[in-house]
Amino acid sequence: MGKGCITVTKYFLFLFNLLFFIFGALIMGFGLWVLFDNQSFIAVLQESSDTVKVASYILIGVGSLSMAMGFFGCIGAIYEIRCLLGLYFTCLLLILIAQVTAGVLIYFQRDLLKHEMSNIIKGMIVNYTGQNRTTEHTWDYIQRTMKCCGWTGPGNWTENIVIRNSTQRLHPCSCRNESLPGPDIKQVGLCEHLSPDPPIYETGCITSVEKWLLDNCGVILGICVGVAVIELLGMILSMCLCKSVVQEDYTKVPKY
Repeated sequence: MGKGCITVTKYFLFLFNLLFFIFGALIMGFGLWVLFDNQSFIAVLQESSDTVKVASYILIGVGSLSMAMGFFGCIGAIYEIRCLLGLYFTCLLLILIAQVTAGVLIYFQRDLLKHEMSNIIKGMIVNYTGQNRTTEHTWDYIQRTMKCCGWTGPGNWTENIVIRNSTQRLHPCSCRNESLPGPDIKQVGLCEHLSPDPPIYETGCITSVEKWLLDNCGVILGICVGVAVIELLGMILSMCLCKSVVQEDYTKVPKY
């Protein structure tokens, strides 16, 4: 009966480590997406802020470590290597503590992060030239697809250096409201309008962007909670299996 319980525990631990490996791959994939994506709001932040870049590297590191721990946890469970199970338990505990600490820091620093994000966007709008830059084209894409203009409103664009120093009536082409009459619609850059009121969207992008971030944060939170649950179960099972292993038998490990 006891041997049967050990066998069940061993294969349950193997299953949880397999899931842990998969969740680690998802976290690492998300970190790579944050680092290399050029068609979302993240691209604007990650080129302008070292915080987002550091966060993406942390996600990649945590995901890679999770995958490695899942792999070694599977080996420790199948071949009942006690020292490997103990190491696996310790690493899981450290990862869980790091995740909780990071979550608490992000929660209490959320206002600071929001303020930093606002400064980044407003600074980008002020220095916008319409040249071939990733951040500018990404912001054009956001305004065009979300049907908004500026951060808090189109008034942010009055601070743009090019618009302020131009003798022409200019507006960002990506702010162009297709339902209003005006010049031909362009994807990027600055466009001229003849009427006193430019044919642009009147709402700012802050509401849409915050909703986008909250939607993605929900996905991230769901993944992190799933990983945390698997980590706790993995810790419990590894501890039970480690206690049940009387003596390590390294001859079970295949030689390559």
